[in-house]
Amino acid sequence: MRRPLHLVLAAALSVASLGLGAAQSASAAPARPEAPRTAATATGDQPYASYWYPNTILNWDPATDPDARFNRSRVPLQQRVSDPALKANANARPGEGKVVSLVSFAPTSNNPSQGSLDPRYYAFGHWQYLDKLVFWGGSAGEGLILAPNPTVIDAAHRNGVKVYGTVFFPPTAYGGQIQWVRDFTQKSGSRYPVADKLAQVAQHYGFDGWFINQETAGGDAALATEMRNTLRYARSLGPLEFMWYDAMTESGSVSWQDALTSANDAFLQEGSQRTSDSMFLDFGWGATALDSSRTLARNLGRSEYELFAGVDTEANGYNTSAPWSAVFPDGRPHTASLGLYRPEWTHNSSTDRADSYAREARYWDGANGDPSNTTTSSAWKGLAQYVPESSPVTAKPFVTSFDAGQGDFYHSGGVRVSTGGWNNLSLQDVPPTYRWLVQSAGTKLKPSIDFTDAYEGGSALRLTGTLDAVNTVRLYQSRLPVAADTKLSVVVKTPAAGPTRLKAAVSFTDSPTTFTTLDLGSTTTAGWERRTLDLSAYAGRTLAQLGLQTTGTAPSYDIKVGQLAVYDGTVDAPAAPTAPTVLGTTDTGTTSRSLRLAWTPSASGSVHHYEVYRRNADGSRTFLGATPNDSYFVPKLDRAGTETTTTLDIEAVSTEFGRSPAASTAVTWSGTTDANLALNRPATASGQCNASETAAKAVNGSVTGGNSDKWCTTTTAKWLEVDLGASRTLDRFVVKHAAAGGESASWNTRDFTVEVRASATAPWTTAATVTGNTAATTTHPVSVTARYVRLVITKPTQTTDPAARIYEFEAWGS
Repeated sequence: MRRPLHLVLAAALSVASLGLGAAQSASAAPARPEAPRTAATATGDQPYASYWYPNTILNWDPATDPDARFNRSRVPLQQRVSDPALKANANARPGEGKVVSLVSFAPTSNNPSQGSLDPRYYAFGHWQYLDKLVFWGGSAGEGLILAPNPTVIDAAHRNGVKVYGTVFFPPTAYGGQIQWVRDFTQKSGSRYPVADKLAQVAQHYGFDGWFINQETAGGDAALATEMRNTLRYARSLGPLEFMWYDAMTESGSVSWQDALTSANDAFLQEGSQRTSDSMFLDFGWGATALDSSRTLARNLGRSEYELFAGVDTEANGYNTSAPWSAVFPDGRPHTASLGLYRPEWTHNSSTDRADSYAREARYWDGANGDPSNTTTSSAWKGLAQYVPESSPVTAKPFVTSFDAGQGDFYHSGGVRVSTGGWNNLSLQDVPPTYRWLVQSAGTKLKPSIDFTDAYEGGSALRLTGTLDAVNTVRLYQSRLPVAADTKLSVVVKTPAAGPTRLKAAVSFTDSPTTFTTLDLGSTTTAGWERRTLDLSAYAGRTLAQLGLQTTGTAPSYDIKVGQLAVYDGTVDAPAAPTAPTVLGTTDTGTTSRSLRLAWTPSASGSVHHYEVYRRNADGSRTFLGATPNDSYFVPKLDRAGTETTTTLDIEAVSTEFGRSPAASTAVTWSGTTDANLALNRPATASGQCNASETAAKAVNGSVTGGNSDKWCTTTTAKWLEVDLGASRTLDRFVVKHAAAGGESASWNTRDFTVEVRASATAPWTTAATVTGNTAATTTHPVSVTARYVRLVITKPTQTTDPAARIYEFEAWGS
């Protein structure tokens, strides 16, 4: 049965309302009135990925949007290679069907720009099978146009994968308004202003195109024509691609074809005019539909591989049923490309990180964890069964520390410089091309990404098992020319000093399946040790594969590989960045702040990323984060004791992982400590939605405990009162609404007041009044003295939803 994308979106939205009751389901909520996105009012606040409505994007200007500089990707799209002789699976067909994934990394209004302190994140690691990634999102209650955040762009581009933003026009049943479609296609003279903005956003942020999903009913043929004109105009503005979803037809009606047909083909190609670069076919296709689609595409002068047959895996992942033989027939050319909807099921359905990685491997590599052997009784063979691997390892220097882009700590040069969890796909290294491909006449060793140790970042490569024969571990396909000064560097760690039983294994394009090995010898300690190998004897040849080979025997073999690098000459260090500046800070606790930093990029040298540290009193440094960008958001800076200033260092790390001198700036702390005086104080309220959503949850100092980590009420009068215990001097109130806890922005409190009084019998006086709020967190400066404080809510959401949802109510002062 067909499951159009609007139904899928409704299911996704309803997840946010689990436990709230049917009356509060976001999927049934009407659209809120259009309002411009509210920029961060405090310059130390969390920046988020950009989102708009068609009319509000017209007001966007990167010069005035305080989040814009934090949303820029600095990683160019890398060229890829795919040698048919090196494909893992004999059944995979090179040069035919491609794969696109539609992935939701977070809610539309709550996509952090540069990672976060949460180590549980969908850190996708199978880029080798992907051609494009659509940053999926958009909703009637938040915004229809969602630009991808830079971490995803950085990781995708580093792997040669293009990234698209999303334009979503929802069905009227889910808040869609046909006026939004008309706004999108509005014309001014010879220009289409929204298309101009789409091009500007993509160019400024550094991504590649847009996925257009028009499912709002009520259109006509004239509107459908203007939609096609808008897309063609947008494509003319520069290197900007569009993927069209099979929903709106040329008549203007919404009617899913499950194929390329005469009713929708003009959205792909109209005569000599190219409307879009590809089309995502709805999920109800079969062999007959794809055969006719291929014929029609060819008749239009287009490739059948520009058609992506959709498979919805949001609910069941690799247990999803799909007519695989229709798109990938055995022994015959592929009929079309493949469109995967919501492959992040592997993460969302998992119990922990290990389970997530196991599900990811099953989804992409197959049931055996070996892309060369996808034999299984399951209908889902894994994508490796059909699509050969591509590799971006095509230019020197190439350095990988096997950093997965998430971790429970951070290491620099093997030294632990941070103990907190984190995610940041901008720091993800190119994952191995083959996950995992081990050749052995005996027992095969088990490669894995190990999150207990690292040389750089939060993870390393680990080989474990019984060593009873030679094991050749194929890691990367490559196309790296060898010069007279080319080096191959490997950083290893053994449980104790002694023989590594490990060799670097390389092959060359003139004989790509034949390995040459270079022995790594023995270690002298149980710590990280580097082996630098001279490749000058192979100058003039080109590296086709990079791998490892074990020899000898060991009943319990265990070795970690912390870095693998190919570079010319010596390791270069870039110039230091200059003019580091604290753009602003925001208090997040009694002795902690978030802050925004910026600097001028290094004047010389090739920079991979910049690292931000705080200096400690004992001379050590603590890692705060990193980015390829020239600005960074620090989510948490803790004050050490009574220090009056904290020195921050920003240093550049080159593409060869040489390090620049540090550039420094400072954060000044006030002499007195401002505190959240409502924290864990007695709280009462007008009511609660259920037993777990009490008033105490709004003063517990947490917004990360899930959807029940809040106070919620549906009472007619809605109020929350806190007793501060004594009369206190207050300088501001902070209210954290629904989206601050990860729920829909359409549930952020719209109208409310903050009231205070000196005693239990004194009258309430109004300290702050707010109307028309849309933000997830609001700050309200005051100058009052009070013992009792009260939040009174008059309009709880942006819609007709009756529930008030407050994750934190904070009263700051001394």
